[in-house]
Amino acid sequence: MPSFVIAEKCDGCKGQDKTACQYICPNDLMRLNEEKTKGFNQEPEQCWECYSCAKICPQQAVEIRAYADIVPLGGKVLPMRGTDSIMWTIQFRDGSIKRFKFPIRTTAEGSIKPYEGTPQPTEADLKTNNLFTEIGKTLPTIA
Repeated sequence: MPSFVIAEKCDGCKGQDKTACQYICPNDLMRLNEEKTKGFNQEPEQCWECYSCAKICPQQAVEIRAYADIVPLGGKVLPMRGTDSIMWTIQFRDGSIKRFKFPIRTTAEGSIKPYEGTPQPTEADLKTNNLFTEIGKTLPTIA
């Protein structure tokens, strides 16, 4: 289900160098049409369906459209981000709508330090079969 930018809603993140969807897309699919100041998915068929662009868009201008063989005739998924949750709106092909609400991370972007407190590897550690969580442990070395 590739992402699709609704041009009427998109403001190009107010003329910044990069849109939020460009910043977050792990496959570098989202682009900014500088002439129209609108974001767009340059290669929908390459979309990983990670929903990052749809979740980060401040204008809720990105929706996820289902492939025709899965949800024909207009089914779609639209997340609406709040301050503490995301409301997922699912529109089925018969027009019925369901909504699901899930909490989101409330820590500031970039504030999580995943490797804080873990030891730094030494030259000897790099010559072992140890995983990074096993640094400093004695395991057989590579010859």
